[in-house]
Amino acid sequence: MASASLSAAFRRFVNRTVKTRRMKECIWTDRIRTSVRSTSTESLISLRFERWTQVVLLVFPTLSSQSRLSAVALFICILCPAQEVLEQADYLYSCGETQKLHQLLVRHKDSDDAEFLWRLARASRDLTSLSSISADEKKRLTYEALDYAKKALEKDEASFAAHKWFAICLSDVGDYEGIKVKLGNSYIIRNHLERAIELNPKDATSIHILGYWCFAFAELAWYQRKVAAVIFASPPTATYEEALAFFLKAEEVDPNFYSKNLLMLGKTYMMLSDVQRATLWLTKARDYPAVTEEDKQVHKEALELLKKLNR
Repeated sequence: MASASLSAAFRRFVNRTVKTRRMKECIWTDRIRTSVRSTSTESLISLRFERWTQVVLLVFPTLSSQSRLSAVALFICILCPAQEVLEQADYLYSCGETQKLHQLLVRHKDSDDAEFLWRLARASRDLTSLSSISADEKKRLTYEALDYAKKALEKDEASFAAHKWFAICLSDVGDYEGIKVKLGNSYIIRNHLERAIELNPKDATSIHILGYWCFAFAELAWYQRKVAAVIFASPPTATYEEALAFFLKAEEVDPNFYSKNLLMLGKTYMMLSDVQRATLWLTKARDYPAVTEEDKQVHKEALELLKKLNR
């Protein structure tokens, strides 16, 4: 049960992390594809999408909203080169248009291009978080996302994003496979996160998730470790020092990029009994602009922890 709770907590954490890091991932993957990019690209993509939508409305004025989205996606796929489709996909992702994005990318499910496949894995996974998705459909999409991520790796082992999303999707599937499989996959998950970081040392998200992986296993109580040892002969282990190194590295790569990273730095220093540094980072987490719902939760938790430290 303890291991299951840990797995569920890790999944919730990853769900929140990847949602708040949309724009940074899109920016980095675009830098890999092109060396020079106009600062007005996003507005151009938005304009293109609006124009495509207007064309569909003129030609098919009676289409339902859902059918119109499908028609726009088909129009883009037929008339636009791959690069434009990828740019459109990144724009929709940055806007949180999950359904539109999936409809656009699923038409490329048989592509030999890893750039399409890992994005499709991500889009399929994002669909599982929608309230309108049934439990059965969520399970199907979870396995579908892993399949696309696996195909992306087969097409391009050197894609950092393919490694990252394979790790995340493999963790998701573990929730349906049982605790033993989940623990066994933990090693694979860590290996792929490390490979993602090796390929893209500037991806603060992968570094942060790996830090959280270490923190989660470092805080297992002795009785939880015994339970894990019964289920799996050699359960994963980690230390707070390892977690701290990753959180600090993420901050070095992209300073102040994520409120949760500030909070985890404070919590890790607390576990290492360094009150001064814990107070420093928890204060930064408390003062971080609360833009998202998670930022507000981080603010609340940081306040509570600071109160404990000041007692």
